[in-house]
Amino acid sequence: RRSISRARLSLSHLRQFFGTSVAADITSERIGAYVRFRMDDKDSPAKPATVRRELSALRRMFTLAMQHGRIAYAPRFPRIAENNARTGFFESEQFASVLDELPVHLRPVAHFAYLTGWRRGEILSLRWAEVDFNHSTVRLEPGTTKNGEGRTFPFGTYPELAALLREQRESVRTLELSGGKVIPWVFVSAQGCQLADFYGAWRSACRRAGVPGRIFHDFRRTAVRNLERAGVPRSIAMKLTGQKTEAVYRRYAIV
Repeated sequence: RRSISRARLSLSHLRQFFGTSVAADITSERIGAYVRFRMDDKDSPAKPATVRRELSALRRMFTLAMQHGRIAYAPRFPRIAENNARTGFFESEQFASVLDELPVHLRPVAHFAYLTGWRRGEILSLRWAEVDFNHSTVRLEPGTTKNGEGRTFPFGTYPELAALLREQRESVRTLELSGGKVIPWVFVSAQGCQLADFYGAWRSACRRAGVPGRIFHDFRRTAVRNLERAGVPRSIAMKLTGQKTEAVYRRYAIV
């Protein structure tokens, strides 16, 4: 599971406080004390979202223990308010400014995200085998997305996206000819390698463009807002951008 590293981090904090306590000794009162211990730490106080994830791991432990008949009851867990909803968007002028400041090989990545609203990991893992120029579709196979479902984005009537993909195909073909190798990925580095993290380049570009602190995920909200403004039915927009439920989609559809 992709969440295993997050679970291990939660366990390390839980062990620090509860040590070798047995389940019967972990009461609702002690859980409340743990919350205060984590959030009131003078050196490095934990954010509410972090503590919620740690308590989620602890709650899961009790659930598994009850399912297997190891314990008879589980303590009540406190509710922690979490207000971490982001509302960032890129206006067209801001997007153009950031695009100009990005390294040349990263500009197509940002442009694709701006048009489709796909997640960064989905974009960086995209391969040419998943781009069908004959039928004007780009797709993500099942199991490669966050919710595990496949996704298709048609670009036959989306000239800007079609032009971007064709230009990128020519750019990568040039790298293939110069390097004498086949490049399976759509978006690559200047040397033709698969792109990895580019946080430093992104942060520097945003600062120079006058929009410091913006994150790549803001493109996702921007694309959803643009689809809403264009009058695309919500059921279709959710399929294009990959939101599984309308409740999640509404968090992005701020117009």
